[in-house]
Amino acid sequence: MYIATASEHGTIIRVHLVSDASKSYSFRRGTYASTIFSLSFGPSLQLPDILAASSSSGSVHIFSPGIAVNQRSKRSNSYLGAVLPDSVNDVLDAAHHLVLHDATPAGVKSYAVIRKVDKDPKTSASEFTACRAIISIITFNGYFQEYKLSINEQNEASWSLEREFNLLMGNSRP
Repeated sequence: MYIATASEHGTIIRVHLVSDASKSYSFRRGTYASTIFSLSFGPSLQLPDILAASSSSGSVHIFSPGIAVNQRSKRSNSYLGAVLPDSVNDVLDAAHHLVLHDATPAGVKSYAVIRKVDKDPKTSASEFTACRAIISIITFNGYFQEYKLSINEQNEASWSLEREFNLLMGNSRP
């Protein structure tokens, strides 16, 4: 089980392993300061862990610590991977970081939750398993949004807005 924290400026997300109270991963969210509103892990038992972060910039960031382990083992065979410590490599490597830009209006407080994570049934049993996730976002200006995130075996992602409701007005957009 993991717990995640954010730096004061919101540019670095750190993931700690609870069982031995150690930092396991560091991810760079961006280069500009932003308030992190929420950090949420997905309910994945046998799939790679997925972490969602919502921020004051209006974007939602997805980090994959499970993918980072596979990337790290490949990277350690390179010259830079052998010289730089894993904590530095984690922050510099964006291979396990996905961004949904403009998910919410900038500055509007929001919470992102990964409600469901499934293995993609079209994939083979490989080192990285392709998966789909349902991400729900609720904002303080009254919107509820539900996105479907699909990550293929090459760690390429696609997002689609499945539902959007204005909870204050009762209107919905497909």
